[in-house]
Amino acid sequence: MVGGVSGTESIGITADVLVIGFGKGGKTLAATMAREGRKVVMLEQSDQMYGGTCINIGCVPTKALVHHADVRRPGDDPQSWYQDAIGAVTDLTTMMRGRNFQMLDTLDTVTVVTGRASFLDAKTVEVAAGDDRLTVNADTIVINTGSVPVIPDIRGMRTSAYLATSTDLLHTKELPRHLVVIGGGYLGLEFAAMYRQFGSEVSVLEASPKFLGREDDDVAEVVVDILRDQGITLIPDARVTEVSDGSADTVIRFEIDGRPRTLEADKILVATGRVPAIEGLGLDRAGIRVTERGAIEVDEYLRTSRPHIYAIGDVNGGPQFTYISLDDHRIVADGLLGDGTRSTADRRAVPHTMFITPPFSTVGLTETAARERGYNVRIAGKLVAQTAATPRVRIMGDTRGLIKLVIDADTDLILGAALVSIDSQEVINLIALAMRHDVPARELGNSIYTHPSTTEVLNEVLGTVAHVRSPSGAALMST
Repeated sequence: MVGGVSGTESIGITADVLVIGFGKGGKTLAATMAREGRKVVMLEQSDQMYGGTCINIGCVPTKALVHHADVRRPGDDPQSWYQDAIGAVTDLTTMMRGRNFQMLDTLDTVTVVTGRASFLDAKTVEVAAGDDRLTVNADTIVINTGSVPVIPDIRGMRTSAYLATSTDLLHTKELPRHLVVIGGGYLGLEFAAMYRQFGSEVSVLEASPKFLGREDDDVAEVVVDILRDQGITLIPDARVTEVSDGSADTVIRFEIDGRPRTLEADKILVATGRVPAIEGLGLDRAGIRVTERGAIEVDEYLRTSRPHIYAIGDVNGGPQFTYISLDDHRIVADGLLGDGTRSTADRRAVPHTMFITPPFSTVGLTETAARERGYNVRIAGKLVAQTAATPRVRIMGDTRGLIKLVIDADTDLILGAALVSIDSQEVINLIALAMRHDVPARELGNSIYTHPSTTEVLNEVLGTVAHVRSPSGAALMST
């Protein structure tokens, strides 16, 4: 165990606040409480996860690999380039992990402990590390244990030697010859695009009838076309039935409309979702209720069925994003140190980005959803290649994608946006801020932006007159 606590006999310590899990929300809350003079114990099950999922096996390493993949030149050897990229990313995460540990370990009132947690009662947690046992008693407990990948119950899959999760791939130095991704969500498509850029053959099997089925058809079509033009094989409506290992590869058997098909691969990435990590926590001994989907049940203030115990981040069943975990910490901190009025009900216009190239970013309602809710909808949009007053995309050499904003024609407020473009991960934050503060679309369209920047596309798109056409022929701008 870390933090000066070890021994073969069980000993106990007390704290004002116990945080279980070193993720974004947990570590930030621990530091906040410590600076207020509270005695804090930060508990993490692995010394390889200081700092949480984001910096170790999530956002930071995956987006760093996307960058390394994008800058590979045609003449660079794929295997050597990939191996060097994995090494560079490992160095990066090692450095960040050490800094995250130091961030808390240098605070006088924080004790960092490494081991597995299990509740003994509503205020006491036992920590196990090998033969060592430690009990921590705290008046306030925050559960921040994150989530774990779902492995579907498909014959032969769980025992396949070629199976990998996204975490496994981050530690694999051998570039797959043919990567088959099962699941066409954000994670699956990000990894598909990344490994194709590294030089792997990539196929994606998606059970739904179409990819990105929650998006408007014109938006989904642009994204799918980009991925297919990159050389990725996208197979919708595919029901995987079996995985059969051979000596050098594995065979994935699947059906489309009842007709059997097969793919051979030397690596399978399962990207079918993640579930809250609650196994072994002994939540029942603390009287903590769990939802039907296996998440810790919380109210809008992130309190569990035991009001002194909070659950933040993926484990509470909310959106699985690092920045949501960070906002969870603000809610709990306000409850413990402030006036306790901040809640999840305050959240509006939370943006999302899929880090393919160029990035795909969304916020708010799609056009379809807005019309279904009865809004009088106006659409402002253009294909990126058709923009005339946005030279940055040409400077960067990538004019693929589209810009689409959904506007309430009665109020001129933005209801949602979908951007497929260079820098969309930045521009979407401005749109989200405008939505949260009820900035009219005309003000966003008439604002002054730096030049040349991707943001100034808003000047052009929001000033567009009706009848711009989408690739599918549907009007992107209408009243």
